Amino acid sequence: MKKIIIIGLFIAIIIAAFISPFASSHPDGLEKVAEDKKFITKAEEKFKAPVPDYTMPGIKNKTIAGSVAGVLGVVLVFALAYGLGLSVKK
Repeated sequence: MKKIIIIGLFIAIIIAAFISPFASSHPDGLEKVAEDKKFITKAEEKFKAPVPDYTMPGIKNKTIAGSVAGVLGVVLVFALAYGLGLSVKK
């Protein structure tokens, strides 16, 4: 079972690092509607996002910044899910 988890994690990291740069640069559905209806400028930021617009701050190359953000996201979500799974198992 652990081998399957490690393989899955490895595949997710590969996708985040090498395939995510090819994702659409167009806005998502909610952002598109806000732009079309002209109320996007009224949006308020409730808290500062740690990884704004899916790019790591401090990295100038957008492709690399997006890949690093994706890998970081995969690792964080995996760690949280794995930890939750272990706690529920006990």
